[in-house]
Amino acid sequence: MDHPHLAANWSDVRRRVDEACRAAGRDPAEVDILPVSKTFGPELIRAGVALGMRRFGENKVQEIRDKSAPLADCGIDWVMIGHLQTNKAKDVARLASEVQSLDRLDLAEALDRRLQHEGRGIDVLVQVKTSIEPSKYGLPPEQLADFLNALRGYHGLRVRGLMTLAIHSVDADEVRACFRLLRELRDRSMLQGHDIPRLSMGMSGDFGLAIAEGATEVRIGTAIFGQRSYPDSHYWPEAGA
Repeated sequence: MDHPHLAANWSDVRRRVDEACRAAGRDPAEVDILPVSKTFGPELIRAGVALGMRRFGENKVQEIRDKSAPLADCGIDWVMIGHLQTNKAKDVARLASEVQSLDRLDLAEALDRRLQHEGRGIDVLVQVKTSIEPSKYGLPPEQLADFLNALRGYHGLRVRGLMTLAIHSVDADEVRACFRLLRELRDRSMLQGHDIPRLSMGMSGDFGLAIAEGATEVRIGTAIFGQRSYPDSHYWPEAGA
């Protein structure tokens, strides 16, 4: 089945990302788009693959598990972007190509152990909590240096950068401050010898601010796929506040 809205949305998002890059004085080639396919089914994702999408972000391990089989012929790289429980490490180690929500050592240990069993390694980003909202997950910023040092001991985890969710606010300055903090933490970590250039930050409603603050990847769902079957509060409780 054709999905004409998907092609139009994808083209529009790419245009808007390019414009945001140029407005920030950046090369559009510096910023990747991660389509977030949470709650959308295999048919729509397959249509996205036909448009050139290859990486898809998911919030729940169950969705990766359910979608990976019918889409096995598509060569998709599944990216886990939601909060991950240690008891789900087995499926992630088997099915995902990347985890962007690594935020604690017991999860790192569980993932590394399962990856060794699978005989593979994956890219990971450390999720940092840059807002004051209690419902948001992430490593406290002051713990990042020690956490990155500890991750050197887990050889199945290739640490590539940092990820954050900005505060849910209409105040652009508050949102931008979250992105700025992540960039500053990345820059400081690079000076301390950690090769973590990537910054995954910004979603459909705030990616322009994230790009202005140095995002190397924006996670876009609604603007590409349309309104979800479930509200954002299904995944992010603060969004329903």
